[in-house]
Amino acid sequence: MRTETIPLDETDCFSQFFIDYINQKKELAPFYTDFPTVENIEKAINNRRFKDENRSVLVEVLKEQYEHLDTSSAVSQNIEALADSKTFTITTGHQLNIFTGPLYFIYKIVTVINTCKTLKQAYPDYNFVPVYWMASEDHDYEEINHFFFEGKKYEWNTDQSGAVGHFDPSGLKEIANKLPKGAEFFKEAYSQKTLADAGRAYVNHLFGSEGLVVVDADHPDLKKIFTPIMEDDLFEHSPEKFVSKTSSALEDKGYKTQVTTRQINFFYLDKGIRERIEKTESGFQVLETDISFSEEEMHSLINDHPERFSPNVILRPLYQETILPNLAYVGGPSEAVYWLQLKGVFDHFKTAFPLLMPRNFALVVPETAATKWEKTGLEQPDLFLSSENAFEKWVKANSDHEISYKDELKKLRELEGSLKGKAGEVDPTLTQHIEALHALFSKRIEKAEKKLVRAEKRLHEDRRRQIESVKEVLFPGGSLQERKDNFLNFYLKDPAFVEKLLNTFNAFDYRMYLMYL
Repeated sequence: MRTETIPLDETDCFSQFFIDYINQKKELAPFYTDFPTVENIEKAINNRRFKDENRSVLVEVLKEQYEHLDTSSAVSQNIEALADSKTFTITTGHQLNIFTGPLYFIYKIVTVINTCKTLKQAYPDYNFVPVYWMASEDHDYEEINHFFFEGKKYEWNTDQSGAVGHFDPSGLKEIANKLPKGAEFFKEAYSQKTLADAGRAYVNHLFGSEGLVVVDADHPDLKKIFTPIMEDDLFEHSPEKFVSKTSSALEDKGYKTQVTTRQINFFYLDKGIRERIEKTESGFQVLETDISFSEEEMHSLINDHPERFSPNVILRPLYQETILPNLAYVGGPSEAVYWLQLKGVFDHFKTAFPLLMPRNFALVVPETAATKWEKTGLEQPDLFLSSENAFEKWVKANSDHEISYKDELKKLRELEGSLKGKAGEVDPTLTQHIEALHALFSKRIEKAEKKLVRAEKRLHEDRRRQIESVKEVLFPGGSLQERKDNFLNFYLKDPAFVEKLLNTFNAFDYRMYLMYL
């Protein structure tokens, strides 16, 4: 398989905020610890303190969650290894998208697996466990209820409410039955009791042999570890203060922040319910319900039922680092950016801030699309141009006619200088008139050039359609392939697809991969 890489800042697919982080711009240095390199992992190991009793809780919970699932020896060994003080995790998190959702979900997991392999070679005295953190407590059902396969949108309709991890997934078996041979493992997964159980099952099917451990943090024993932060957030509101301060500092440097903090950053979680908690004059109110608590009742609830508190986007990262012996978090562009708003909260609660590691990025180029593109003579970076801009570049490079007026514009600038010199000797105020005339004629010439280019384009409509057909394969609906297409588009044609990703990606190479299959 042939591969190439392109710097992310040459793709025009990412925010300047994220590109500045990738390029380690010094203005962002105060908002994280160290940039994710193999060498900096050693510092992360030395700075990471994790209680043995928390390791014991984590191991017992994982054993319980995997109890009814056939696990590989690699997974079992990794779960047991988490009890060892020399074992650390590399974690990625994602929503419970049905049938894995967009392709980049697979890229995230491949990145954490390969990171652990690289680190084991560099630091053989330590163990590194790849972890997928299921966002089982999310309630954004509309974001996870569909996927795209072979150009068709498959959608799951259900009237269930609350945390999506609690949903009964049995209705998804009907969709699984419509998929081609090779996707049968989803039928078994969606026979599980909950959507969270189903997610663990299909991820284990795909990556269990690599030792990937799936964590569902929606568990009372894990939440119990987090109760001091629950108390602080509900009664002292420290996270709001520190996130607001950090966000303001980022905005002062010209960066647009991703998430907004609240006075209380927990939801109330129960069967069919995940709603925000708000402070009132008399205590606390669960929005959209008639559930309320006095301050005394809230203290008791935190102590007796910590599982009823679900952290929002502000505190979920802190919860993750509280219950996992984690060194690095692998995320996409938006995740890396919003984590940069959180370092003040980690510092306040004396919790090590993990290395923020961008996931791998890729564009899978099928052989037919590659052949079509090569015939155009356009370069590989041109794949990231819009169809119109790529076509225009081709037209200008391949036209039999001279369709550029750049020489004429150059002569016009020279003429302007000559005219201004003569006019200035007579009356200096006339130079402004010459400048205005130059601007007027330049605009008219540029407009004429655009008409000429449009006329030339009409002579090459076949080439336009060829470029557009390749772009639609690689950027379906105008979106980057990895953000829309499901991995089944490639996996069902090539069951070794995931293995090829594992063998191709370098977890510490923060560029865009072009993979020619």
